[in-house]
Amino acid sequence: MLLWLLVAGAGQAQVAPVPRKASQAQVARQFLRFVLRGDYAAAYTRLAPEVRRAVTRERFEVAARPLWRSGQRRGQHIELYKLGVRLAGPSSRLFYAFTFSSDSATTPPPAVLEVTFRDTTSRVVLGFGLRPGPTKAPAHLAPVGNRTKLRR
Repeated sequence: MLLWLLVAGAGQAQVAPVPRKASQAQVARQFLRFVLRGDYAAAYTRLAPEVRRAVTRERFEVAARPLWRSGQRRGQHIELYKLGVRLAGPSSRLFYAFTFSSDSATTPPPAVLEVTFRDTTSRVVLGFGLRPGPTKAPAHLAPVGNRTKLRR
């Protein structure tokens, strides 16, 4: 009978779909969507273990609420804006920046939602935030020696 259970279990394992590992961008998007819907419990589970040890769920909700409020004003649909590496002291952090879809016609976007990861292999969120969008560069820049000077 034990052999039958092992054979039956092996047959079931072959039929069951293998879950696909989500990319970091997908994890970041999913985390932000949870926050924008106000599903703080689900978002909290996506945080890195050391972050959950340092931050209570109540403190996390307080920190996430400004993102939720922005989502109430701008809508919950987001688009990937850019990804990059933020240099901070001796370490660097990989980040994904999203904009609200409702801001897609605005250049630069007024707000950017960021999610950071420890490195390229991590699938747990190390940090997040709502930042003002980048400012436009001055339109008339002229090189002066090694510097750039604004022309008037």
